[in-house]
Amino acid sequence: MKRSHVAGLVLALSAAATTQAATAQAATAHTLTATHRVAQVEVPPINPAALAKSIEGLPVADATAADVRVSGSAGSWQGVSGVTDLRTKKAAKAGARFRAGSVTKVFTVSVVLQLVAEGELSLDGTVQEYLPGLLPADYPAVKVGQLLNHTSGLPAPQVSDDFADIYATRFQKWTPEEYVAKAVENPIEFTPGTRQHYLNTNTFVAGLLIEKVTGRSYEHEVTTRILRPVGMTGSYLPETSVRIRGRHNQGYQSVPQGFPDAVKYGEGYVVNMTETSVTSTWASGDLISTTADLEKFVKALFGGKIVPPAQLEPMFTVPPVPMFGGKGDAVYTSGLARMVLPGGLVAYGKTGARWGSAAGIGATRDLSRTLAYSVNSTDAKSSGQNQRTLAIALAAFAK
Repeated sequence: MKRSHVAGLVLALSAAATTQAATAQAATAHTLTATHRVAQVEVPPINPAALAKSIEGLPVADATAADVRVSGSAGSWQGVSGVTDLRTKKAAKAGARFRAGSVTKVFTVSVVLQLVAEGELSLDGTVQEYLPGLLPADYPAVKVGQLLNHTSGLPAPQVSDDFADIYATRFQKWTPEEYVAKAVENPIEFTPGTRQHYLNTNTFVAGLLIEKVTGRSYEHEVTTRILRPVGMTGSYLPETSVRIRGRHNQGYQSVPQGFPDAVKYGEGYVVNMTETSVTSTWASGDLISTTADLEKFVKALFGGKIVPPAQLEPMFTVPPVPMFGGKGDAVYTSGLARMVLPGGLVAYGKTGARWGSAAGIGATRDLSRTLAYSVNSTDAKSSGQNQRTLAIALAAFAK
């Protein structure tokens, strides 16, 4: 179970729009708010050469494979690079399953907004009303809408970020209640609604809300409300299974020499992280999917076929509050993030990362351009990984 990180790709894209030639280290500013409007810019034609270059030559030090899909009114492109397994060196193919990480949050938020549309939940209702006893008695009221846009003030659990500890406990299983209970051992971080702090705790509680009001499991609700209706036949929620069903690429994490189970890879070493428990991320990051399925999802979601249009607006609204810790303005909507890309094009997206796998979705609101990608990164949770995924996103949306 690992403390969540702000999706660096989202932040990097925004800075790239502002500075054009900024370095990835400088590309960390996102200044959009719900009241900041940018004139809609026409999407540029697909740039096949730039897209191919963004994933060429794999496997290399930072990634072993990549699968990218771009579509929309200005054309489409698909590309695959790398190997499915470092041992066999068999070429990667399109359609492989992967761990989508925090892209899962978009599905969780979508189900909550469906329940709002059905009158089962209210964005102004509180966690204390729906889930009495879950939060400490001295916590202030936390609204459902504040969970979705990460302005709740709920803390994260205090756990080790040391990869050696994570690797040693990679098969450990957690219940959602255990995760939340460990998180709320800590004090509330700020008055709800006054700051934004992107943390898995918010979507864990949202998942528990889904289960409480429906009387069915989170997995059942996402499957029956989204995966099946949208035709996402390659996607599923693994629950307590540590394996990925069907065809998939192996996922690796860079480690120092002498690390348990490490194998030589180029000038360094890696361990295989394909099999791992995702109960530590549950409704925040356990989805297994394909790029084709995520493309279907984005089109259905933005097209108003998953969440009714009246309830969809929070997904395109950034709350007008600062980030927690003095890190600038809020960057997230309910489930997504708003980005201004090079040339002024406005898009919305979400990134995700599990050890050995980085994924992302993005689209203009009118669906004139969509992106779904998976990268088998050897350091998916590091800020440096943004170099690879940033290149993919810029190639997909920029001229």
